[in-house]
Amino acid sequence: MDKTTATHLICALVDEDKSTRLKAALAIGSNPEPELVDTLVARCAIEPDFYVRDMLTWALTRLPSELTVPRLLAELSSERAQARSQALHTLSKIRHASAWPAITRSLLRDADDEVARSAWRAAVALVPREQATHLAEELAAQLGRGDRKLQLSLSRALVALGEEVVEPVLRKAMASDDPGVRAHASATQRLLREPDTGSELAVEEARRIVALGRE
Repeated sequence: MDKTTATHLICALVDEDKSTRLKAALAIGSNPEPELVDTLVARCAIEPDFYVRDMLTWALTRLPSELTVPRLLAELSSERAQARSQALHTLSKIRHASAWPAITRSLLRDADDEVARSAWRAAVALVPREQATHLAEELAAQLGRGDRKLQLSLSRALVALGEEVVEPVLRKAMASDDPGVRAHASATQRLLREPDTGSELAVEEARRIVALGRE
């Protein structure tokens, strides 16, 4: 990619028209240029459109991980929630083992729901097998958090760790004094055993059962 083309694409990434930004991200990913790593990462932190952000992530996955991963890891300490969330999302796509130590407890429990959600997904994608149980315990500690959409995301992250790892922590959670935790654990167990039930109705049904005193 020549300098003139690169400059044009960098300018297009900040255009007011989201379709122009999307095309620019696509063009960069189609012809990966290592010198644009910083530009792509910086744009991820502020890009308002979901589809453009996803294309930026794709463009980053097309570049050498030895360039992208260190830059993304640096974003995890950003004060901007979107920077943390998008960096985690991109790391989950790259799946480079060196990123695992950076998925800290503070990120898994981030006050921003989108950051926490991205951290759960990244953790599940990157966790070494021998640390899967510890991760399941950490994720289960947040059962009952947030709205139905967030709870479903947490349930899916837990289920992705596998039945052998997740069942023990769910049994413990279903003995909790907190009805919200019990309901969420029950819904997660149902999702584990019946993957096709992965909808908001699973959480709602578990809450109803707990409310009726049948759990």
